[in-house]
Amino acid sequence: MEAHPRQALVRRVTGLARSTPGRLSLIILLLVLGAVLSGALTTYSVIRQAQALDDLATRSEPLAHAAQEVYRALQDADATAASAFLSGGLEPARLRERYESDIEQAQAALSVATASSPELTATLAAQLPVYTGLIETARSNNRQGYPVGAAYLREASNLMRTQLLPAAQELYRAETGRVARAQDEAKFPVVEVLVALAFVVGLLLTQRYLTRKTNRVLNIGLLVATGAAVVSLLWVTTVSVLVMRDVSDSRAVSQQVDVLAQARIATLTARGDETLTLVARGAGQTYEKNFVEASERLKGLLGQAGAGESVEQAKKAFEQWQQVHQRIRQADDAGQYAEAVKLIDNPHFDALDQALVKAIGQARQDFSDEVAVADATLAGTVAGVLVLSLISAAGSTMGLWQRLKEYR
Repeated sequence: MEAHPRQALVRRVTGLARSTPGRLSLIILLLVLGAVLSGALTTYSVIRQAQALDDLATRSEPLAHAAQEVYRALQDADATAASAFLSGGLEPARLRERYESDIEQAQAALSVATASSPELTATLAAQLPVYTGLIETARSNNRQGYPVGAAYLREASNLMRTQLLPAAQELYRAETGRVARAQDEAKFPVVEVLVALAFVVGLLLTQRYLTRKTNRVLNIGLLVATGAAVVSLLWVTTVSVLVMRDVSDSRAVSQQVDVLAQARIATLTARGDETLTLVARGAGQTYEKNFVEASERLKGLLGQAGAGESVEQAKKAFEQWQQVHQRIRQADDAGQYAEAVKLIDNPHFDALDQALVKAIGQARQDFSDEVAVADATLAGTVAGVLVLSLISAAGSTMGLWQRLKEYR
């Protein structure tokens, strides 16, 4: 007995589905769901792109720069400490001030990076006070003329190169990886665009179906819905293409920043090795070998850094520095140690470093400009897509409802 009501219900539902009013009702439901789904997915993709751009501008890139600054400041502090040591006795005030400034900058940048990568900054936070303690011991012994000061300086430099700098480099790689991931998040919304395109096709097929059923060519509601869906599709597609172009440009700029940052690090590495060669006084062959390797790496990086006034200035300063270095080695090898120490304090290293600083600043500004342009391109897109999806849903409902009323 219970099977009869169920069978009757099934027949009624299937009969309604076979009828034109039933089909029109089903189409209304499907089109409204399509409009909502397409609008929701498209809105989500735009929000995802906007969040990725915001992360690039306010978090990923600044953190990557902070990590690079940690490495740079530590490397420069080590090179400056060695240069100050060569002066003997009371070191020049400018070198002392530069060393202290480097340590302060490293600590400040480290505090910024710690907020996002506490596990990667643990070694730096623990070993930096040890390093500065060794430097102060070396400085104290050097001022009193004790040879043991050189041993403390080498121990400090070894700590810097074996623990602090590798930890800083790992931090830098992690943060640059964060930048790359944020750029990847601003990808083209393939699935969302395909869903929006399917919705447009569904609207066109619906209009064709109505034309065959009613012999009426135009349906204002469906035309409005289709127009809104097409505008939304073209808007999102165009905006996404423009954003992808800007993100691609920002990726190229971030790669240039990385090359310039690596060049600056190589510069400071070479400077430290050059100075420690003289500190070792005849036993610095390893440091000289490291200097040559760092210089070759620096030369290659400058070749990859592209064009620009600052880059050209850096290349010129590098060549001049290399020429002075040859004179330093000739004087040291000839036993003219005082002359070699005097030559090491030349302006070409500072000129190279300053040119790289300027080039990095210009590249970072270019990066920020590309991200800002991409972000401005997305302005208003979320609201526009939502409004157009509502228009599509309303237009579809009104257009089909007019036809549905004819069967009542």
